[in-house]
Amino acid sequence: MSEALRTTVAGLDFQNPVLLASGTAGYGRELSGVVDLDRIGGFVTKAVSPEARHGNAAPRGWDFDGGMINAVGLANPGLAAVRTEALPWIAAHVQRARVLVNVVGHTMEDYGEVVAGLDATPGFQGYELNVSCPNTKKGGLEFGADPESLRDLVSRARAATAKPLFVKLSPTLPDVVGTVRVAIESGATGVTLFNTLPGLVVDTETRQPVLGFGSGGVSGPALLPVAALAVRRVTQALPGVPVIGTGGVSSADHVLQLVLAGASLVALGTASMAAPRAAERIVRDLARWCEAHGVSRLADLRGALEWPS
Repeated sequence: MSEALRTTVAGLDFQNPVLLASGTAGYGRELSGVVDLDRIGGFVTKAVSPEARHGNAAPRGWDFDGGMINAVGLANPGLAAVRTEALPWIAAHVQRARVLVNVVGHTMEDYGEVVAGLDATPGFQGYELNVSCPNTKKGGLEFGADPESLRDLVSRARAATAKPLFVKLSPTLPDVVGTVRVAIESGATGVTLFNTLPGLVVDTETRQPVLGFGSGGVSGPALLPVAALAVRRVTQALPGVPVIGTGGVSSADHVLQLVLAGASLVALGTASMAAPRAAERIVRDLARWCEAHGVSRLADLRGALEWPS
C-alpha cells in the first residue's frame, strides 16, 4: 500500500481515501471473492433500520444514458440480524478497511435505537446517518430538511455512541452549509455530500415510470460537478469538518477533484456497481499519480483548489 495515500479522518486511520458508498458493498460478505476489501480505504454498509424492510416493488434499478436511477427502498434484514450475522462476519474477515454502518429510520427515535443496539458489537468503526429519509411524524419531510428534526436525530445518535458520526445529506437542500452547521453543532463528526438526486425516468411505450416505485434516486457521472461544488462550499465555510464526497466518481481524476475541493474521503457508488473492482483500480491509479507528481501525502492537497479571483 502506498504511504502517500494514508490519511486520518475523524480519528480513524484510513490506508487510502477511497470508500465504497452505502448500498454498493452490502455488508461486505456480498463482495467476498470479487473485491479485496482490505485494499481500499473502507466501505459504508447497506442500510440498517430497527426492523427488517422488504423494500420497493421491482424494477428497483434502471440504467439510462446519463447514469442510473434506483428505488430499492432501503431493504435490509434489520438491526438484530446485522448485529448477530453481518457485523461478526466483517469483524472476522475485514482487517484494514474502515467500516461505517449506514443507519436509517422512519422516526428520530429509530436512529438512536439502531446506534445503541449496534454500538458494542465489533466489526465497524463509525456510523453514517442517512437523513434523506422521510420523517413520518412530520408528514414525510426529510429529516435533513428540517433543522429541529435533524438536531434531535443527531443528538439521539450521539448520546448512544462515542464513535464518529457522518450525516449523509440530500443534494436538494436549499442551504447545505446551514444544514451541515446544525448537524455538527448537534454532535455529528462530519458529513457525506451527498445522496442521490430525486428523478423520474419514463417508458414512452408503456407511458409509465420504469421503476416499480415510480420515482427514484439518480446517480452517475453528471453528479460529480454538483458534489464538487457542495464539498467546496461546505469546507470553505466550515474548515475542519470532515467531508465524504460522493457522486459520479469513477476514476482517480474524480477522486482528486473532490480532494482538491476539500473532501477528506471519497466514495464510489454507481461505478462500483458497474465494475465491482473499480475502487481497487482507482487506489492503484492514485498511487501512481502521487509518485508521478512527487506528492508524498495526498491529504496535503485537501482543499488546495485555486479559485478564480
